[in-house]
Amino acid sequence: MNDRQRRAIFQTEGPVLVLAGAGSGKTTVLVNRIANLIKFGSAYHSDAVYGTVEKEDIENLQAYLDGDAFAYAPIEPLMRVNAPRPWEILAITFTNKAARELKERLEAFLGADAQDIWAATFHAACARILRRDGARIGFSSHFTIYDTDDSKKAMKECQRALNIDDRLISHKLALHEISNAKDCLITPEEYEQSAGADFAKQKIAQLYRAYQDSLKKADAMDFDDIIVNTVYLLEQNPDLLEYYQHRFKYIMVDEYQDTNHAQYRLVSLLAAAHQNLCVVGDDDQSIYKFRGATIENILSFESQFKNAVVVRLEQNYRSTQNILDAANAVIAHNTQRKGKNLWTDHGGGEKIVVSTSYDEQTEARFIADTVLNGVAKGGHFNDYAVLYRMNAQSNSVENAFVRLGVPYAIFGGLKFYDRKEIRDALAYLTVLNNPADDIRLRRIINEPKRGIGDTTVERAADIANQLGVSLFDVIKSASDYPALSRAAGKLTEFAAMMEDCMAKGEECSLREMFDHCMKVSGYVDSLSLDPATFADRLANIKELSGNLERYTEENDEATLSGFLEEVALMTDIDNLNEQTDRVVMMTMHAAKGLEFNTVFLIGMEEGVFPGMQAVYNPSEIEEERRLAYVGITRAKQQLFLTKARSRSLYGSTTFNRPSRFLEEIPDELIKEVGLSQRPKPAAGGYVPKSAPSYSAAKKPAAKPFVPKPSAPAMIDFSAGDTVEHGTFGRGVVLSVKKMGNDALLEIAFETTGTKKLMAKFAKLKKV
Repeated sequence: MNDRQRRAIFQTEGPVLVLAGAGSGKTTVLVNRIANLIKFGSAYHSDAVYGTVEKEDIENLQAYLDGDAFAYAPIEPLMRVNAPRPWEILAITFTNKAARELKERLEAFLGADAQDIWAATFHAACARILRRDGARIGFSSHFTIYDTDDSKKAMKECQRALNIDDRLISHKLALHEISNAKDCLITPEEYEQSAGADFAKQKIAQLYRAYQDSLKKADAMDFDDIIVNTVYLLEQNPDLLEYYQHRFKYIMVDEYQDTNHAQYRLVSLLAAAHQNLCVVGDDDQSIYKFRGATIENILSFESQFKNAVVVRLEQNYRSTQNILDAANAVIAHNTQRKGKNLWTDHGGGEKIVVSTSYDEQTEARFIADTVLNGVAKGGHFNDYAVLYRMNAQSNSVENAFVRLGVPYAIFGGLKFYDRKEIRDALAYLTVLNNPADDIRLRRIINEPKRGIGDTTVERAADIANQLGVSLFDVIKSASDYPALSRAAGKLTEFAAMMEDCMAKGEECSLREMFDHCMKVSGYVDSLSLDPATFADRLANIKELSGNLERYTEENDEATLSGFLEEVALMTDIDNLNEQTDRVVMMTMHAAKGLEFNTVFLIGMEEGVFPGMQAVYNPSEIEEERRLAYVGITRAKQQLFLTKARSRSLYGSTTFNRPSRFLEEIPDELIKEVGLSQRPKPAAGGYVPKSAPSYSAAKKPAAKPFVPKPSAPAMIDFSAGDTVEHGTFGRGVVLSVKKMGNDALLEIAFETTGTKKLMAKFAKLKKV
């Protein structure tokens, strides 16, 4: 342990706030603090000795200090002062994985005693209390815990019972509002009183009350109720509160910056008697405001818990000093923080690379080429991570990775073409291209809702099977079949709409046909029925529309079938023998707590990161800056920050200024590559507080990164050709398939297995 870690471990009594910077070993501190409590209690700061010290004890102590481990057991009881029993310690984490890791490491220290420690998530600890004493608030010990889908079904039943149409108040919006209310310990009655004349809130108040009544009737709780009901249980039953207060003499909470008001209230109640509360967290990594987390819990800890001791863990064991200096410089611009300065003894390391590209495609190509070059020099794909602010940004990078044969996996979110709205939209395009595709037709015939039920579709499918025709052929002539008479109007209306879109495709561009289809089908309008997800899902639809436009620009003979074939390649990644060796892609939110040798933070532009909605809101900018700090500190050895002069996102092209977070990093930490140096802030634009003054005259011109001209499509490749690839080595071409102006090559490499590469991008040499 370093000196700060030891202080956190040995400060056993009273409130303690451990401000644990990124990579500072906070889990190690938690484990050692609990082990120290059980073995020695408060002995480190105490002169008390329990029992009589005999001459033999002194001899054993000296023998132990001289290296005889067996001499310790007889004197161990003399070393304890008010040591708690294992079951008197409560350690709260935020994930089951973290709780398991904590228990495993404690078992290594303490053996079987570790099993009696309450090391659990907030929800697991509260559920344990409610199983034992929930009868006092009307729940049996066998109550059901509703997951998200259960809650959705329960809410829809409440909507039906109250005659509140989902198009008026969607079930997702209602559940979101109710969850926020529960986080703040607002009851249905209090919510109703606060609704005032707000029509939407009045309806949600009715749904809140009905929803809670239905849960109670079913002897069930949702995830929020687990915390809320535990708070209510303890507040309404003083004897129970006293029991648990004395049961848990020492309480530790990890990731305290992520707690909401209900969790703060729970911890405060349990710690009130002994005040031995130790919370570990990092105010600079508070990035979950959208989930209800409140940074005020950690910022106001000293005022909420008197005589609190604050310990800062600033020595970082993960990153190089250049990376830490960049993170320190960026986060220093925030005002809502305690303040700390990360340092390491790992050395300065590589400078941070800031890359400027023409657009998102050349940005993605730079990333892919950098990865391939690193692997060719002996690295591994899983050394690299690509982090982004919004899921839609993954699209261009995925495209480049697939074309160049870079294996990757998306974590914390779906791949672009696997998202529901994208799969729905592609199903529309597939049916427009091939009306005989019954599988895709079944997906969209009642998406959005058109009153065409499963029974009707099955009847139409039976007729199609009997006649040997496609399902679409039956639907467009539904009035000819008595079995379909009741739904004939709806079926023929759908078929007519699809035929109208097919005709549109013969007279306009692929993008125009797609946009027309999304409009006349009602699909885009249906997305607005769920305000909680509308913006993200609409953005993905616009991104797909932009993909169609780019495909048309890149191919002289662009066809819908060609585009769909290219998309099929995007979703057909060969991961044989590469399950673990692959580039990781995820949002910065999902990356918290992880680390990678090399990290790309992409889209470092105003309006992208920070996002446009945050630009004019100081508190939102501070949250975005904390997110930048999290992203930067994921890197161990090297960090790439990429930006583009123009970016096509959500179906439109923008020209954004570089992100203010780039401008906050000192020049001496930066190595610039790409089209130009980092420009000065625009006149009258954003200038960060205490930001360095950038002078282009004092800096040598950055070496421009100019993508090499694409080689002509190597259509002359033939099956059986031997080729050489810079990263994958030597291989044999198995097949060649023309695709627009390019060719898809399937190549069996000697050492890396079979891969599919686009000839135009793969930089192959015939041997």
